[in-house]
Amino acid sequence: LWTEYPASAHNPRISAAAMAEGKHYPVMNGKRVFKHAVTKMPAVIMEGMITNNLKLADIDMVIPHQANLRINQMVAQMIGLPPEKMHNNIQKYGNTTAATIPMCMFEAIELGKIKSGDLVCLVAFGAGLTWGSAFLRY
Repeated sequence: LWTEYPASAHNPRISAAAMAEGKHYPVMNGKRVFKHAVTKMPAVIMEGMITNNLKLADIDMVIPHQANLRINQMVAQMIGLPPEKMHNNIQKYGNTTAATIPMCMFEAIELGKIKSGDLVCLVAFGAGLTWGSAFLRY
């Protein structure tokens, strides 16, 4: 996901002509993003588990970035995670960008899916083809 304008490579940063051409709207190659996400998200979860000496059974809940339900379902399948251990709410709110993980985690807590002492894995991918995970004890 990227935009051509506004950008520091251009002077002026943006022009009426660039806006008229729609160059300030985000552009995305959906197939490439999907492939990247379903490759990197499982890998970064596994890397975090190895780094923290964890097994999949130790994880009580995975809260993924809510960009695409199919991506999240594929990630769960690829690591062998039971569907009930991954909370998704994209069907309800859509992709709320940077707010997806906090909103999804809050909802999982409210629904009783995350309880005190649970081990939670947060995992995301995003703009610039970045990705990462974090493990926390709630």
